[in-house]
Amino acid sequence: MEQKIFHGNLSPSDLARALQAAFTRSNLFVQTVGAGKKMAVQISSRPNARSGGHTALTIHIQKVEEGVLVQLGEQAKMGIAASLGQTAFAAMRNPFSLLHRLDDLAQDIQNLQLDDDVWEVITKAAHAVGASHALSEKLQRLTCNYCLVANPVGEASCIACGAPLGEMQPRTCKACGYVVTGNEKSCPNCKKTI
Repeated sequence: MEQKIFHGNLSPSDLARALQAAFTRSNLFVQTVGAGKKMAVQISSRPNARSGGHTALTIHIQKVEEGVLVQLGEQAKMGIAASLGQTAFAAMRNPFSLLHRLDDLAQDIQNLQLDDDVWEVITKAAHAVGASHALSEKLQRLTCNYCLVANPVGEASCIACGAPLGEMQPRTCKACGYVVTGNEKSCPNCKKTI
């Protein structure tokens, strides 16, 4: 399962609407489940699609501290493989039959690129509201416990008073890679013990 975190003022419903707008088209159908902090969007072939093999992909969208976590499930590709096999078999029997299967072939190729297209739509929607993969402003600086001056992340000592900043440096969760600040005992993202 591939996942990315987008930091910024972004909600799961923003991304769900963007996916709905981008993938509701002739051969694809989009369903949204959930609301608020957790949503799932499923993109699948229409039941009676005129061309291409059947496929489905589920996207899980969850609000996390400082942004949104997006997880892509595994795309169902057996229907696409069957359709491509049928096209290849028909072309081997009669090369001119390929002309009648061009729509199927084009749709199958487009369906194989579905996960890349989903990431492109999500990235564009996130960038449109100013969100990105970059760390949020809150995670780009540390506040010295002694003099309360903001310091860049990675500084060994406070730029104003010289106090050590080692204990304050952010850590990452070993399970999911989420940036953890403070003295949390469990990851705010995956809830596993740090």
